[in-house]
Amino acid sequence: MTYFIGIKATRNSSSLHLRQTRYIIDILDRVQLTGIWLYRAPCVSGSKLSKCDGEILPDPSEYRYTVGALQYVTLTCPNIANSVNQLCQHMQVPTSAHSIVAKHVLQYLKHRLDYGLFYKPGSFAINAYCDSDWASDLDDRRSTCGYGIFIRPNLISWSAKKQLVVSKSSTEAEYWCLALITAEVYWLRMLLRELQVSFASALVTWCDNINVLSLASNLIFHAWLKHIGVDYHFVREKVANKDILLQHIPTSLQPADIFTKGHTANRFYFFRDKLSVIDFPASLWENDKDKAHYTKIVERYWDLTPSCLIFVSLFILNFPFCKQTLVKINLL
Repeated sequence: MTYFIGIKATRNSSSLHLRQTRYIIDILDRVQLTGIWLYRAPCVSGSKLSKCDGEILPDPSEYRYTVGALQYVTLTCPNIANSVNQLCQHMQVPTSAHSIVAKHVLQYLKHRLDYGLFYKPGSFAINAYCDSDWASDLDDRRSTCGYGIFIRPNLISWSAKKQLVVSKSSTEAEYWCLALITAEVYWLRMLLRELQVSFASALVTWCDNINVLSLASNLIFHAWLKHIGVDYHFVREKVANKDILLQHIPTSLQPADIFTKGHTANRFYFFRDKLSVIDFPASLWENDKDKAHYTKIVERYWDLTPSCLIFVSLFILNFPFCKQTLVKINLL
C-alpha cells in the first residue's frame, strides 16, 4: 500500500518520502483558490494574529474547513505548523484578516505540491530541539512553545502550541518548553527500551537559552523558581540521572525556531531543510507508480505567467508520462 488516509508514501531500499499532493489539490479545489501569487514562506516574518484584526466573517464555515484541513497537512509539512497553530486559535470568531493568512498558506502550498518529509537510514541517535517565543500572543500574552525530535536527520515528532499559562520571563517560558520535551523524550526512551532498541549515543536536548541550561544543571533550588518547582525538579532529576544530555545551540541554528515564529524566506528555507521537508526526490521517481496526480499538477500551473509555464513544461517533459499529460490538456 502506497496511499493511505491522504498520504502518499514512495520508497526504495534506502529512503522514504511522504507527501499529500492529492489532499492539497482537493483543498485548493474546495476553496476555489485562484491567482498566480507565489509566496516563498507560509507567513510573513514577525507577523502575529489578533482577534481584533479585520472584520468578523459572516460565514466562518469555509475558514474552519480550510484551517482544519491545513492542520492535517502538517503531518507531512511540519514547516507550516506555526502558521496553522496561529490560525487554529481563531476558529471561534475568525475575521477577514485571519482568512487572508489562511489563503496565504494555501498559496504557499499550491506551488509546492510534492513537498513532504524525507527519511533515510542512519545510526540510531536521538536529538531533540526546543524553543519558545515569549509573550507572542497579542491577546493574552501567552508564549508559544515549539519542539522537534529527530532520529539522526529524520524528524519523528514535533509540536507548535501556545502555553497554558502566562510566563513572566523568557527563561520561564523556555523552561516550560524544556520540561515538555523532556517528558516526550523520556517517554520515547522508555518505549524504545521496551522494544529492546539500543542507542548509539546519549539522548541530547538542544536549547538556545543559556539561563535555562544553567538552571537545569544547578543543584541549588532558588526561591524565585518555586512557581515552576515541579518542572524544575523533573528536568533536574533527568539531567542528574543522565537520562538526557542538555547542550547549547545558537539561535541561528535552532531548527525548533520554525515552530514558534515567522521568518524571512531565506531563514525559512534553511530551517525547512533541517526538518528534511523536501521536494519529491529524483532518486524515487522510478518508484512512483501513481502518475495520474501529475495531470492535476500541470493543470494547477495553468494560471502561471507564460514564461513560468514554459519553464515548468520544459522541466516535466523529461518524464514520458508528463509529456502525455501535456498533450492531453492541449499544452503540446
